[in-house]
Amino acid sequence: MPADATIDLADRIDALLPQTQCRRCGFDGCRPYADALARGETLLNRCPPGGYRLIERLSTMLCVPALPLDPACGVEAPPRVAWIDEPACIGCARCLDDCPTDAIVGARKRMHTVIADDCSGCELCLPSCPVDCIHMIAAPGLPAEPLEPSAIEIRAARFRRRYDARRVRLARDASLWEASLRATLAGDDPEAR
Repeated sequence: MPADATIDLADRIDALLPQTQCRRCGFDGCRPYADALARGETLLNRCPPGGYRLIERLSTMLCVPALPLDPACGVEAPPRVAWIDEPACIGCARCLDDCPTDAIVGARKRMHTVIADDCSGCELCLPSCPVDCIHMIAAPGLPAEPLEPSAIEIRAARFRRRYDARRVRLARDASLWEASLRATLAGDDPEAR
């Protein structure tokens, strides 16, 4: 398949994915999974947040048979969000770096909380918490069953915007830090004078 066709297919696959960025598929986010699917390097049954409905849609798009969800990736479940037991939170801020949508707010040595509407339910914050004060709960205002594709698409658009904004912010912060470091090392930092 030509490179342009692979990119176009990856774009169409990525548009179907729930954009939780949970990595349960074994890839570093939804787009890398879409790219691998487009190149034929992985199977279409590795996305628990998308579940069997996503597998059916991918099967149709890719003209391959549907497969059961790979249990090694997890199980399909109703949407959940992180919740922080605020009195137990020690303010270590380790969870902030792991949240792909910047849904966790707080500062070092301060209490943290989760903006539920911005939480994709990826669970990436759970292992980083040294006091286990982060728990997954049912997503407020959503059904206690796996979502229909239309509801997933609405949430995915929000999560994609938040994820992209986070990536832009992190790249900008890294660039500013590198420029500051270069200036300091060169002796050009006005604050160092």
